[in-house]
Amino acid sequence: CELCDIEFNGKKDLRCHVRKHTLERPFKCLLCDAIFTSRQVLKRHIFSHTGEKPFECEICKAEFNRKEHLQSHLQIHSGEKPFKCKFCNAKFTLKRHLERHKQIHTGQKPFDCEQCSAKFTSKYNLDRHKLIHTGEKPFKCEICDAKFSEKSHLQKHMKVHTGERPFNCNLCDAKFSVKYHLERHLLIHTGEKPFKCELCNASFNVNSRLKIHRRDHVEKPVHH
Repeated sequence: CELCDIEFNGKKDLRCHVRKHTLERPFKCLLCDAIFTSRQVLKRHIFSHTGEKPFECEICKAEFNRKEHLQSHLQIHSGEKPFKCKFCNAKFTLKRHLERHKQIHTGQKPFDCEQCSAKFTSKYNLDRHKLIHTGEKPFKCEICDAKFSEKSHLQKHMKVHTGERPFNCNLCDAKFSVKYHLERHLLIHTGEKPFKCELCNASFNVNSRLKIHRRDHVEKPVHH
């Protein structure tokens, strides 16, 4: 390419690449207004309209509309994790997962909230944060009228209806629907009290008890 240093094996690939510089997009979708630099990308786009997924996994029968998505999926079955973090020993099956992970080390947060000063490492986390401002709760329980801003919160809520308690205490027979509740319960066995009052030496194994304790200081201030 005369405009950059990238080299190609064939003229066809070079022509498609040059269109990225010239912004030429001669291939138009007849079903919407989308335009593309190559016929191949247009064909791939049409699958989004037809719902066609011609690439099937032979192991689990999962279907994909792009060959590279199938190739990435196959790494789940093989256990292959070719993308390694240069800062630590973490490995990933997908390059985008590695790029997202590297932001932990670099501290980079390129996605800014337009309504406040919050910044995020991924667009997904930004979109989830925006629900705080809009008050939107798109995840609704089909059994009752409860609504949630995050899918994980709905999944936790559903266990109330199903009675499912998959988190077992290995020190007694107690079972819990949420992992956090199990972790809080384990403090009873260990005797650990991580929630400390900053006004006196009192400590508690549950944050709610610390909050109740703080009210005593408001009603009866500590004298030094």
